[in-house]
Amino acid sequence: MEPIAIVGIDCRFPGAPDTGAYWDLLMRSADGVGKVPGQRWDADEFHSADGAEGHANTVEGGFIGDADAFDNEFFTISPREAAAMDPQQRLLLQCTWRAVEDAGLSPQRLAGTSTGVFVGIMGNEWAQLHLTDYAKVTAQIGSGNGYCMTANRVSYHLDLKGPSLAVDTACSSSLVAVHLAANSLLSGECDTALAGGVNVAVTPALSIFYTQAGLSAPDGRCKPFGAEANGIGRGEGVGVVVLRRLRDALADGQRVYAVIRGTAVNQDGRSNGLTAPNRWAQQDVLAAAYRRAGVDASEVVFTEAHGTGTTLGDMMEVKALGHHHAARPGKPLALGSVKGNIGHTEGAAGIAGLIKVALSLHHRVVPASRHATKENPALQLKDNGLRLLKAPLRLPAAPVLAGLSSFGMGGTNAHAVLESAPPASARPGPRDAGATGGIGCGVFTVSAPGAPALRRNLAAQAAAVASRRVSAQALSWTSNQVKTGHRYRFAVPAHDTAELAARLQEAAADPDLLARLTAAPAGKPRTAFLFTGQGSQYGGMTAGLYRDSALYRGFLDEADAALLPHTGRSIRDLVLDGDEDVHLTRWTQPALFAVEYALGRTLTELGVRPGLLLGHSVGEYAAAVLAGALTLDGAARLIAARGDLMQQLPEGGGMLSVRAPLAEVAPLVADEPLAGIAAVNGPEATVVSGDLGVLARIEADLAERGLTTRRLTVSHAFHSPLMRPMLERFALIASEVGGGVPEIPVYSTVRGRVLDGEAMDAAYWIEHIGATVLFQDAAEALLDAGPTHLVEIGPQPVLSGMVRRLGPRAQAAAPAHVLPVRGAEASGRDLADALAELYRGGADPEWAAVYPAEERVPQPLVPYVFSDEHRYWAARRPTAAGPADSTVPTAVPAPSAAPAAEAAAPAAAPGVAVLGTRAGTPADPLSDAVQEVIAAVGGYASAEVSAHQRLYEDLGFDSVMIMELKTRLDERVTGLAHITVQDLLPRLKTVADLTGFLHESGATVTATPTAQEGRTA
Repeated sequence: MEPIAIVGIDCRFPGAPDTGAYWDLLMRSADGVGKVPGQRWDADEFHSADGAEGHANTVEGGFIGDADAFDNEFFTISPREAAAMDPQQRLLLQCTWRAVEDAGLSPQRLAGTSTGVFVGIMGNEWAQLHLTDYAKVTAQIGSGNGYCMTANRVSYHLDLKGPSLAVDTACSSSLVAVHLAANSLLSGECDTALAGGVNVAVTPALSIFYTQAGLSAPDGRCKPFGAEANGIGRGEGVGVVVLRRLRDALADGQRVYAVIRGTAVNQDGRSNGLTAPNRWAQQDVLAAAYRRAGVDASEVVFTEAHGTGTTLGDMMEVKALGHHHAARPGKPLALGSVKGNIGHTEGAAGIAGLIKVALSLHHRVVPASRHATKENPALQLKDNGLRLLKAPLRLPAAPVLAGLSSFGMGGTNAHAVLESAPPASARPGPRDAGATGGIGCGVFTVSAPGAPALRRNLAAQAAAVASRRVSAQALSWTSNQVKTGHRYRFAVPAHDTAELAARLQEAAADPDLLARLTAAPAGKPRTAFLFTGQGSQYGGMTAGLYRDSALYRGFLDEADAALLPHTGRSIRDLVLDGDEDVHLTRWTQPALFAVEYALGRTLTELGVRPGLLLGHSVGEYAAAVLAGALTLDGAARLIAARGDLMQQLPEGGGMLSVRAPLAEVAPLVADEPLAGIAAVNGPEATVVSGDLGVLARIEADLAERGLTTRRLTVSHAFHSPLMRPMLERFALIASEVGGGVPEIPVYSTVRGRVLDGEAMDAAYWIEHIGATVLFQDAAEALLDAGPTHLVEIGPQPVLSGMVRRLGPRAQAAAPAHVLPVRGAEASGRDLADALAELYRGGADPEWAAVYPAEERVPQPLVPYVFSDEHRYWAARRPTAAGPADSTVPTAVPAPSAAPAAEAAAPAAAPGVAVLGTRAGTPADPLSDAVQEVIAAVGGYASAEVSAHQRLYEDLGFDSVMIMELKTRLDERVTGLAHITVQDLLPRLKTVADLTGFLHESGATVTATPTAQEGRTA
């Protein structure tokens, strides 16, 4: 079969809360078994050393910690639904999310894809507790149980469209799930598959069954193939792997833990007992897997056995393996079983073994087998070509093959052959290797559904990053691929891992700093680019950015090449060398154009695509190129000619800045043929340009009126009548270049408004030379369009201050000002800061363009750290006296849990609602009633529901809950008889929307709250 790559792993097993801890436990040959937690059942009450009827012969087993903890808020699941859910569903959701992240993917990126979900599961004990009291069965309890829902819920919450199924073949369930997932990939049914298994022991039922069947170890421990083996010890856990076709994983540069070469599944058929193992069927499934993998049995170096530690089970498995390996040349087949460490995890046993094998191949060492010190002599392991590992087995650098068996109690057998990952995947090459990029500094991103979750995950990342010895850019690139997608966005640039770890830790510890580096955008940003004009230039402008950023270098070189035929010298070299000629108009204008074109194109290549453009005077040339109104070559020819022709004009002109409104200045200029209004930059920012003698008279008049003026350092009287002598020659060039209608809205400083289907053609550029720069009008029109971010494109900030001085606009919130270049010391770090701010504001950068190819290599990052604040478990435990008292599952208080609902309100006269008012808001009985009903339906405390929350996205409502919401509203509110659920649906965006709709419908509150309302399931 075509090889299948394991590209992502996550798990939780006894004594091992994550994958790293699992590997550590295995390498230490540690014991994850202990006494049954009191939360599950009273082990002593059910214990009988002699295995009396209805009792187990052990009080121990392998249990995971905090099986009741669930971050329901992360998955937008209401407390009521979370409490009703089988903990196996909860654990699997979180494990799957972390496994996908471990594969180097943001789980949100799988949404809408044909990704398949295959889950092995055999326990249904939660349902036994909660579906047997029919009067208390709710919609939530119904959907919270059932094998199918373990897989289906993953597909639902991750929005996966591929096959989604649960597999129950008893102990082989999860390896059979892997087999089905691999076949789905091979058939092309899906391109990514999530395969896993889960098992949580909620009742002692199977412990009793194992005891009564003579299969249970009194000490609760499996001792596979050991001399002291005396039965099964129960275990639990959850594990998920992310699978892809190997060729696809390699093409996408993903890390590969190991490769599945072949899998096979068969059945015992009619053997000597339904639950008895069948040696012949086991050796057949091994042969089928070897054949499908295209390998000889003698090539397999080690096998992770089913290895339950039962007398008959171990004997049959050894005989089946011996059929293939007894005559093998060289060293015997190394044999082990993780059940010796964590117990028999039943439906999750196959995935526990698969993860062990994958990690062994990845780390190139096989852990020693626990309980291997004394082999069971009756098994004759050596004669069967087998040996237990009493010490870790170091694997060679060459390709290594391994086997994995998982046999179901009902006779369904599975075997898989795995191989170490190909050398190419041990050190994955860069993704998008052909794409050039790099800004000289990484941007590390983390996102979360809320601020507390963000702090928790920043702290986890900081601790992990501090010990890493890899490039901060590579870590940042991986974070961009994996840690984006949630509402709260955090981003910081960093040059090295030490700085990155410090910045992450500081943000996690300082709420004010975290607030400055985090945003929760409501939607996509509306970005405007503002291009600065003449006067912002200086020697060496953007030299630091050119040094750091390959991306910027490429675009500045491109502009230089376009200008060179028209300037006769390299504008790039002029700019970067700090040549003072940059202040000569002949060179100033093409230099500013080159810098602004390169910076604008750099940002668009980074995924920051403007929706609005504005250029101040010569800044409009670069804006026109980005808008598609001019070609680069055409704009280069025009700007070079413009600067050269202006330089040739006679000296003797100047410019005067006046702190006064246009209305006060214009009359002084109106009758002056050699002067004009050059620019109107604000309400009290007017610039006059013209003959020096005329300017002196105007300046004197203004001084007499008490107005402040300032002479500008310029070579010529730009935007004045003194420019007219150059127009004829410029017009000839402009007519050849032409110009078109902008494809992006341009707020023209010639017109003082947006160009509405008007071309930026020869006539426009000729008029542009002498026209007043109507910056104030153009900027106010742009602000009225509602941009969220103003990005200044130029060698230093100029326009941002001018915009701020325009004052706030009534129609829109003040936009954020973003400065990719802050002045002479600007570098790639400033550009990274700007990109971080834009990301926080809702932009989705083209992250590949941020990094050079050698940094776009996946690096392991700490998976998402879920909250353990909320706990959900059955209210009563099983008892030996009989079936457990059936009850609705509830939230279990935790030390940091949210406060309980407020005490009941005082009694009131019949028919009168007693409603509390929320602090700081006027009393609104209908609003309070709506919030209390919503709280009751979702299982929230009343104080946890507020008007701004969204029913679906924040409170986890679904169609079933909406139906119940309507029923409960009918009980609390009058005037709704004519309103159907369909009428409600369009008005359920937020709690406030629903309340507003009920007000509009004339609803009133007349009923008291029912006893059910409050935190309940």
